[in-house]
Amino acid sequence: MSLDMNALAAEVRRHLTEEIVPFWESLKDVEQGGYYGYMGYDLKVDRQYEKGCILNSRILWFFSNAYLALKDPRLLEDAAHAYTFLKKYCVDKEFGGIYWSVTFDGKPKDTTKHTYNQAFVIYALSSYYDASGDEEALKLAEDLYHLIEEKCTDEYGYLEAFDRAFVPAENDKLSENGVLAEKTMNTLLHVFEAYTEFYRVSHKKEAADRIRFMLDIFADKVYNPALGRQEVFFDREWNSLIDLYSYGHDIETAWLVDRGLEILGDPAYTERISPITAALTENIYDRAYKNHSLLNEAENGIPDTTRVWWVQAEAIVGFVNGYQKNPEKTCYLEAARDIWEYICEYVKDRRKGSEWFWAVDENGKPLEKPIVEPWKCPYHNGRMCMEVMKRLESD
Repeated sequence: MSLDMNALAAEVRRHLTEEIVPFWESLKDVEQGGYYGYMGYDLKVDRQYEKGCILNSRILWFFSNAYLALKDPRLLEDAAHAYTFLKKYCVDKEFGGIYWSVTFDGKPKDTTKHTYNQAFVIYALSSYYDASGDEEALKLAEDLYHLIEEKCTDEYGYLEAFDRAFVPAENDKLSENGVLAEKTMNTLLHVFEAYTEFYRVSHKKEAADRIRFMLDIFADKVYNPALGRQEVFFDREWNSLIDLYSYGHDIETAWLVDRGLEILGDPAYTERISPITAALTENIYDRAYKNHSLLNEAENGIPDTTRVWWVQAEAIVGFVNGYQKNPEKTCYLEAARDIWEYICEYVKDRRKGSEWFWAVDENGKPLEKPIVEPWKCPYHNGRMCMEVMKRLESD
């Protein structure tokens, strides 16, 4: 391993411990529980803003894994704080499942039940169980797994949006770009991610079978071999609705699917799927890695040159993973280092009491979007730091 990669691992460890962790700890709501749900671009925290259950679960995931990576007992306490809020307020005791959001003091606000949201809580609870050994957390994860399988599926795969009682509803929350999708690559990816983590800690054979089911959908329906990309938005039977390259999701998928294959340990699926993840990685490197960073997407052939925070973070992990799978591809390591330097120069907010900007334009100027809101979380950039540490630090 080059000294440069050791240096990269050391830099992201320092960034994680000295900047990302303290920032999110500062948002702990000691009065109402959980973590504050909004910080504006002006760095003012709205303490009475709704608390998104996706944000809370991602914070739970983050502190659980930060504890596993750094072994600081305080981080497990931070995770427990998120877990306590989640099980007390985010779980619908009457109809089951997880709300979309609650008020600042824990009352149901948006009672939509979304498969994506259920999956993220499984992901978080599985990691929290790994960190804490709390059997109650694993039981809740398993209950949500069964709920998804019973209420959120059809013969073609995973449905998306429901009302509080799990009656199907319009999928406006996970649809974009002018379409209303019945199925999305994004939700499929994060159910896959959640089940991978749940299977890793529970060893439930039924979860492994569903991972195989999703890998089949990924290979047969979502991945477009002619274009070397994933399709993004679909009708119920997995017919694509739009000409869209989602570069961030493609590179994120490449390494998350490789992780799933590793956890699954099925040689036939590894042999079948690994060439697809390798192709996604190579195509993103060729198409979207421009000017030291990753483009956001391209619709109808027109690129979106915005540099979004999570896309840059996932690109680093994806390129490091691509190098590890194909060590001759040293260009991937160079890209990971280059994107990290871009993040340090433009995406990290140097103002005291901040973290990363949501996005910057093609000239590196920040977009005046919130620093924290229901989607802006420590999951992508925190996970990037922990993945780089795990993969590149010398023994």
